[in-house]
Amino acid sequence: MSDDSHGGEGVSFQADGEGRHLSLPKSVMAAGSIQKWNKRNPVAEKQFAMVAQMCKAKTVEEAMVELNVIMKLGHKIWAYAYMRRLYNQDMHLFYGVLLKAPEILMPVVYTPTVGEACQKFGMMPFTSRGCYVTITDRGNISKVLKDYAKVHLERGSDGKYLCDCIVFSDGGRILGLGDLGAWGMGIPIGKLDLYTVCGGVNPHRTMPVIIDAGIHDSTGNTAHLDIINNPNYTGLAYDRKTEVSEAGTRVNTAYYGSGNMIDEFMEAAVEVFGEKILLQFEDFNSNDAFPLLARQRGKFLSYNDDIQGTAAVCVAGILGAIKIKYPQQEDLISLLSKETILLHGAGSANLGAASLLQIEGKVPSSQINLTNSRGLIWKNDEGQGTFRNNEQKEFAHHGEPTFPHKALLDIVKNIKPTCLVGAVGVAPDCFTEDVMKEMVKISAENQTVPVVFALSNPLSQAEITSENAYKWTDGKVVYGSGTKMPPVTVGDRELHSGQVNNVFIFPGMSFAAVQCQATGITDRLFLVAAEAVANSISEEELAQNRCMPTVGRIREVSLNVATAVVWECQNSKLARRTVGKDKASIKAALQAEMWAPEAR
Repeated sequence: MSDDSHGGEGVSFQADGEGRHLSLPKSVMAAGSIQKWNKRNPVAEKQFAMVAQMCKAKTVEEAMVELNVIMKLGHKIWAYAYMRRLYNQDMHLFYGVLLKAPEILMPVVYTPTVGEACQKFGMMPFTSRGCYVTITDRGNISKVLKDYAKVHLERGSDGKYLCDCIVFSDGGRILGLGDLGAWGMGIPIGKLDLYTVCGGVNPHRTMPVIIDAGIHDSTGNTAHLDIINNPNYTGLAYDRKTEVSEAGTRVNTAYYGSGNMIDEFMEAAVEVFGEKILLQFEDFNSNDAFPLLARQRGKFLSYNDDIQGTAAVCVAGILGAIKIKYPQQEDLISLLSKETILLHGAGSANLGAASLLQIEGKVPSSQINLTNSRGLIWKNDEGQGTFRNNEQKEFAHHGEPTFPHKALLDIVKNIKPTCLVGAVGVAPDCFTEDVMKEMVKISAENQTVPVVFALSNPLSQAEITSENAYKWTDGKVVYGSGTKMPPVTVGDRELHSGQVNNVFIFPGMSFAAVQCQATGITDRLFLVAAEAVANSISEEELAQNRCMPTVGRIREVSLNVATAVVWECQNSKLARRTVGKDKASIKAALQAEMWAPEAR
């Protein structure tokens, strides 16, 4: 296979995007071709040559040697560039390498490295992977999808293009980094790579999509990058148009009203690929994420991983902590109602967790509390309070608290949570030593174990490190983080954090939905998935104080998740296709369908 071709299962296409006229970024098409676009950027052109010299491997073992040399530099961005090159040279080798060392390489191809990669997307060689749907394509979106499909996908016997899953983002809120616009393509690409390597989803039937509806100026991202004026920006140099919604929040004008862009995109996807297509929202701004999910989930096979997947893995971590306390228990959901939970930060992740815990997990509303920048969120009977939108209002503490409720330490002292979950995104190290010692004190009073999660990504945004979490509590905490943290020795014990990352949920969820041809994805499915993750923790992992399985077992865990989800779909009449008559037969059938790369 040459350096500029790529194929498999009857598909053969050019990495230069030859044959595509609508689905490449408008700026790239205006340059004449991908090669011409890259040639006008001397940094990208030189980098392309450098990475090509580094990436000579023909086998998994050779690739691992090359990667180990690169990663000894201590910076994963070059390894990310290497893996992008490897994908274009030999997709089967790319996935083979990921499967060989998922614990090492998943942080390279996805979080935390993908955030930096998106910030630097314009410095890297542009490749043809990914479909760009721009605001100027309105009225023509189905043709854009077909333009991508004709080059990258097969057709079935009915003449329709074969696509099982689309992950789409507008780049409006990339991790904790803000609005990166079309440079956010790294997110749907990375997400779908994990669909495949973790969940066994066929990569020949997936499509990463960017909805290019403009981008904010440098105030819209945390690094204050002037992306819109960058000569290497692939997206439209178009200011996002926003308006105030009925709920009083600022939303993207293009996504609402008659003939809006999101409706047209999702309807076009069903038109081109059929009603069984899975459409996953990714990294939309929270003000858009919630109303768009509410509007579309009943009409399409769709979910938002930032809301539902993050909520589910948060609950999985809490259930994992319960598993540490009750290792013989399998009905973990029934024990959730014993926990008092403080969710620090009221973005889509924690709001989703609150909803899942209360509605599906049956945790009383009085035992679920959230904070925002104003402190503890509360509401009174007159409609006043510290909530910023209807979603926050739904989970607000009833009545203005009589105790100090602005500072986190005061809130912890008075709410007395057994679980403290951080997903603030913009407040690194906010779980101070005083907060951690108070959590230990509260747990001692309740004769339980404190549970503390620092879920903000990337690593630089974490609410607390594993070292401080264990050191400040003398190892008495069950700790989880969104980004992998190193183990810490306390006395004679080596304590391991649980990686509370969506990757344990979404690959298995999506694979299950595709395999049983689900008609919808309910919140109940996410709770079932969360329990399946917690029940996948091995005895050895429990002994290491892990509230989540290790990433090295991710494919096994994803199969367990998919099995539980399919079983629930069949029992709740959500499955168009019966995969098996019981869990054992479902698991065997799913395992047989998991895509694996050809040996290299």
